[in-house]
Amino acid sequence: MQVRSRVLLLMLALALVAGVGPTAAKTLVHCAEAAPDSLNPQYSTSGNSYDVAQQIYEKLVNIKRGTLELEPQLATSWELSDAGRTIIFNLRQGVKWHRSKLFTPTRDFNADDVVFSFARQMDKSHPYHAVAGGRIYPAFHNLGLSTNLIAVEKLEPYKVRFRLKEPDAGIFYALASHAMSIQSAEYGASMLKAGTPEKVDLEPIGTGPFQLLRHLLDTEVRMRANREYWRGVPPLNQLVFIIAPDATVRYAKLKAGECHTMTYPNPADLDRMRQDKDVRLVAVDAMSVGYVAMNMQKKPFDDARVRLAINLAVDKKSILDQAYMGTGRAAVTPIPPGHWAFDARIGDLPHDPARAKALLAEAGLKDGFETELWTMPVVRPYNPAPRRIAEMIQGDLAKVGIKARIVTYEWGEYVRRVRFGEAPMAQYGWSSDEVDRFWSDLLSCEAAKPGNGNLARWCDPELDRLIIAARRTSDQEARKAYYFQAQALFRQGMPWIPVAHPQVFTAIRPEVMDFRVSPSTRLDFYGVDVQ
Repeated sequence: MQVRSRVLLLMLALALVAGVGPTAAKTLVHCAEAAPDSLNPQYSTSGNSYDVAQQIYEKLVNIKRGTLELEPQLATSWELSDAGRTIIFNLRQGVKWHRSKLFTPTRDFNADDVVFSFARQMDKSHPYHAVAGGRIYPAFHNLGLSTNLIAVEKLEPYKVRFRLKEPDAGIFYALASHAMSIQSAEYGASMLKAGTPEKVDLEPIGTGPFQLLRHLLDTEVRMRANREYWRGVPPLNQLVFIIAPDATVRYAKLKAGECHTMTYPNPADLDRMRQDKDVRLVAVDAMSVGYVAMNMQKKPFDDARVRLAINLAVDKKSILDQAYMGTGRAAVTPIPPGHWAFDARIGDLPHDPARAKALLAEAGLKDGFETELWTMPVVRPYNPAPRRIAEMIQGDLAKVGIKARIVTYEWGEYVRRVRFGEAPMAQYGWSSDEVDRFWSDLLSCEAAKPGNGNLARWCDPELDRLIIAARRTSDQEARKAYYFQAQALFRQGMPWIPVAHPQVFTAIRPEVMDFRVSPSTRLDFYGVDVQ
């Protein structure tokens, strides 16, 4: 009997450590569809990395939970001068850094941390600039900060100045990007002195509501509540991201109570979920686009006639009906319908295989050609069924003589390879809270450089001029005119098959309280509770 009691006590202790069972009611387990590709969001444009960063790090300004509205975060206020070229931020005082086995902070967050976080991205001679082992800072470049941000300067312990070459209407949304998360300069100095600067990125120290406990590659990210958090202790004691790429597996775990929330259910399961007493669906019309990029540095995709032919060959309605199952709207340009910058005058292209064949013949490809169609190994907010959609596109292309072999890789490897231009055609997508990022991150000349997000490698100086002009004015009507012109250029160039703008669903258990999803599809678990 004594042995049995000891076994039961041991099992209970293990359950407490694992964060399961009734005694761990304040642990929330989130079933994610993919792992973060980095714990330092400065290196990433991946939503999975940003979802983790949202819990650990903070920025000067933030996107308010469940909205697209800006709010102060580590900055309390700001002042603009010099026609918008200078911004002075007043910083929040009394903000504590996380503690870990590697590092015990001796001071609160201050201006030194802001300078450090931007200097490592700006200054190639900075000791932390190359810590990434050859990786770049894609968002910093794509948002125009690498060319427009002159300096970030400490004025006082809790005051910093940003100096720009030119005014930028999107600067505050750029600074709200998770890639602009603030890191500890003191932690950086400590790890540099110890000869382990990479620890700053692998074992992050932030000021956010949750602190990293453990990261098991491609398996789990475990965090605990920051009990010194300046906004108040989170209701949750622990937050766990479990990586489960298969939507069916995520749903089974949700049903079994192994997960409390799950992203991106299979559209085929939505009707069943609506009838399931153990599930509550939260839906949002996402600021997102799913597409297939055609790499214009690879023949025959350098020919506009071929790109147009491929668009005409693809039966987008069938994809929306059979893969999105009513949860998506046809994409015409990168900008989601209903957004103030969307040009509703541009209609979608028809499904016209006969014209597609004629265009291919005109381009000297009467008998078609062979290529590869790269498909993502994980579902994303903009693509609920990557393999199914790839197979449908493959079938449509075969009807006009194009033989497309489907290729895939593990998610992190897929992202790396497509960003360095290996794929002739590649599924991808984007979610954002700022219209400029649909252009700057995905279609600008800067983003066309190896490692960045312009997978089509489309560099049009006129498009760049329009993007920059839209940034330089705060007049929304003028910005709209520039973005309308950009969409007209996109239609002429057709660097993508623009597939869909999705409605995104998150499934949650009924005991989860105050859960909200932003139209940018990012997850923020501060304030969420489990009863």
